Amino acid sequence: MTPRMDNPSLVVPGALQPLLDLTEVIGKVGVPQTTLDLIRLRVSEINGRAYTLPAGPDQPAGVDTRLAQVAAWRTESCFDAAERSALEMAEAITSMTDPQDMAPDEIWEESARHYNDEQLGALVMHIGLVNFWNRVNVATQQEPAVWR
Repeated sequence: MTPRMDNPSLVVPGALQPLLDLTEVIGKVGVPQTTLDLIRLRVSEINGRAYTLPAGPDQPAGVDTRLAQVAAWRTESCFDAAERSALEMAEAITSMTDPQDMAPDEIWEESARHYNDEQLGALVMHIGLVNFWNRVNVATQQEPAVWR
């Protein structure tokens, strides 16, 4: 696939830095980076924008092996309750298949058991930002990235 244009965040003057700033702010409210990574991968999978994950013996240190299992998070025992609630919220917000029930109260309430308001806000913004990047990249036919 040949990109239709350079990434719009690079073409539109002043667009990239606020997005990077938002990413930085989201990372500072106490949601574990691992959880944000799991959300980024799951949302991207839902949107057809899967990353190329490192695998095998050359896998860089620090790459969470659970990334390869994130699509099956409901049945895999390696995800804790907080991660499960964040992934369920990510799926509900990303899918938006039923406009009457895009983010059901029970999903929100379960996440609120694990995260404070600041962290919930960061999760919602992170999910939205990942969806934003996915849609920009699909529209402009950007190649999927290698993880990290």
